[in-house]
Amino acid sequence: MKELIEELERWGADVIFGRAKGLRAALMRFFMLALSGLFRILVQIRLWRYRRGWKPQAHLGTQVVAIGNITVGGTGKTPVVELLARSLRDRGRNVAILSRGYKSKKLDRPQKWTDRKGNPVPGETMPKVVSTGSAVLLDSKYAGDEPFMLAKNLDGVAVVVDKNRVKGGLFAVGQLGADTLLLDDGMQYLDLAHSLDIVLIDSGSPFGTEALLPRGTLREPPRNLRRASYILITKCDGRSNEALITRIRKYNKTADIVECTHGPIYLENVFTRERQSLDFLTDKWVGAISAIAVPEAFEGALEKLGARVEIRRRFSDHYRFSRKEVESFMQRCVERDMELIVTTEKDAVRFPTPASIDVPVYFLRIEVEILKGQEIWDRLIDRICSPPPVFESILRTRDAYRP
Repeated sequence: MKELIEELERWGADVIFGRAKGLRAALMRFFMLALSGLFRILVQIRLWRYRRGWKPQAHLGTQVVAIGNITVGGTGKTPVVELLARSLRDRGRNVAILSRGYKSKKLDRPQKWTDRKGNPVPGETMPKVVSTGSAVLLDSKYAGDEPFMLAKNLDGVAVVVDKNRVKGGLFAVGQLGADTLLLDDGMQYLDLAHSLDIVLIDSGSPFGTEALLPRGTLREPPRNLRRASYILITKCDGRSNEALITRIRKYNKTADIVECTHGPIYLENVFTRERQSLDFLTDKWVGAISAIAVPEAFEGALEKLGARVEIRRRFSDHYRFSRKEVESFMQRCVERDMELIVTTEKDAVRFPTPASIDVPVYFLRIEVEILKGQEIWDRLIDRICSPPPVFESILRTRDAYRP
């Protein structure tokens, strides 16, 4: 069943991106396009209900910064969340990241937690606490790959997972002392009121396939960029983004725009944690394995670094490799004399340990570098770290009633 679902997900992606050919794919695209029209109507009705106040929003008495996008996957959101959380932490904010934990497994029983008075917290009010900031409590299976990766990389930052992020936010504020909440993949999550919206746009594919789900990769029409407080153009390669910025300004005339790149920093062995510089890849025969939204970008990055990517294995986004699948891929690499296997950092957190490691396995560490708009980014951090006096009085009132 797992293999069938994986095959259907891959075929669906091939249909959306135009890689699947033939009559069956064409008919499916036509059917999806009709559904996209319905999806557009539902999206706008939902937003209208929130704007009119017919759908209530929770206000938790603290700052909530949403980081998201209007497309499905591939904008480089997780490294941006990590950079923002680290920047705020270093400025003295008590940061908690709220995530839905996509494709994470449900806990067999709620985690046990006692409040500051020593009273047990009821299980039904408990989200999954991936990290308290001082200790990582769950693995990628129960946390989800991205929340676990963030927890592993961010000392001093709490990570909380729950589909109901109001519930997660209440816990983070009341039990973990958070004064700044980062709503991961939060542009479309409107049950919790946003103080700021940071929206990411991939410079190479800013509006995906230009069609809404399910025919395309847009979650919302481009005009909904008007909700953005800040816009980050990601994965820039040095070429001018003027044409893209001109189009963005049609939808949002006031948001500050930052241009950044997601650059590789080093290689790290998945099992030994040994690190290698990027020139280690030069002229190496490599097997690439990944389960991300845009595997072509990852494989292209390896080739730009000088690797000879001979074998490629792609799975659907967030897919959890089985040990058998990894061993099978490794055997192919052995038979073809590959010198190493490379995966992404997100995939590395759920990479099973094979019975025998016959080929070294590394992940490519990616970090964000701001190319244009550093002063805008700095002002953003200042804005979050120095809320207006009225907001500070709200925080003091909240603290007075904290358990």
